[in-house]
Amino acid sequence: MKGRFADVSPFPSSLPSASITPLLGGATLRWAVLAPGHIAHQWVDAVHRHTEQRVVAVASRSLDRAQSFARNHAIERAHGSYEQLVEDAGVDAVYIASPHSEHARLALLAIAAGKHVLIEKPIAATPDEARQIADAARSAGVFAMEAMWSRFLPQSSIIDQLLADGAFGDVRQVQADFSVQFEFDPASRLFDPALAGGALLDLGVYPGWFIHFTLGAPRSITALGSLASTGVDEQSVVIGDHGGGAQSVLTTSLSAQGNNLASVVGTRARLDFTTAFMGPGGFRLTGRSDNETLEWTDTSDISWQEGLCYQAAAMAQHVADGLTESPLHTLDDAIEVLEVLHEARTQLGAK
Repeated sequence: MKGRFADVSPFPSSLPSASITPLLGGATLRWAVLAPGHIAHQWVDAVHRHTEQRVVAVASRSLDRAQSFARNHAIERAHGSYEQLVEDAGVDAVYIASPHSEHARLALLAIAAGKHVLIEKPIAATPDEARQIADAARSAGVFAMEAMWSRFLPQSSIIDQLLADGAFGDVRQVQADFSVQFEFDPASRLFDPALAGGALLDLGVYPGWFIHFTLGAPRSITALGSLASTGVDEQSVVIGDHGGGAQSVLTTSLSAQGNNLASVVGTRARLDFTTAFMGPGGFRLTGRSDNETLEWTDTSDISWQEGLCYQAAAMAQHVADGLTESPLHTLDDAIEVLEVLHEARTQLGAK
């Protein structure tokens, strides 16, 4: 089980240095965007502002929409269909930013055309779809990754080293929350079951990833929650049993604003985020005694969703290194997180 070590390591005298792929001066890809929605705007802004990666093409089912997106971001080519884009010989990698329900179809389309793919989270609407993507990418020998941007932030590299060094002792509890209050709109992607809406797939994937990152996959879960009138999960608490006395608690909601924090509690030390855990921010590491405290704060000029840039640079370097998936966030990692979310949704009776 990930995150469990014998309680022998002393409290560290300092925190490890962040270890990330440099945003500048490394490998680059010629990127394209499939489905230019809200998150695609943020992703392209972050990538163009902070890296040498460049988006050279965009596609939408509406040529006018693609052309508008291209003008806004100084993108060379706009396509009026997804099929046209994946056949664009000037594109190396495709960023898929569609609603969850379309992730698998568009990913398989791009993979079949030999394009590397970065797929917005969750990687698919169901574990079966995610496995189809993984199988297709592995068979085609192209790179595929879920766009779990939080894993590629500097803070995550530090926490990863602390886990590897056994700084926490035995990890016994991990808690993570992502809850945001939205106005109910049955036609929005958040509340529409046809678009794979619901809190768990849209927000819960982040705490689900963090729990998996620190503890690995649970051996069983128990989910409690409520459904929106459209049948999607509106709010839930998911308790995981990771064996050996280790437990996790995931909370998420579309109807109430949470603290969006996370913590890791071990027999030797605990870590508490001081800002929302899924974006660039900070955390505090505390040992058994009052004088055992270390704090880390992201001092870069990259804030909140500008942090989307790190995953693009990392993927470009992975491709240059001849990899077909990221060792930091593998396809199996993404599938295992989605399996937990799917089981929780099933227990809740969500559509």
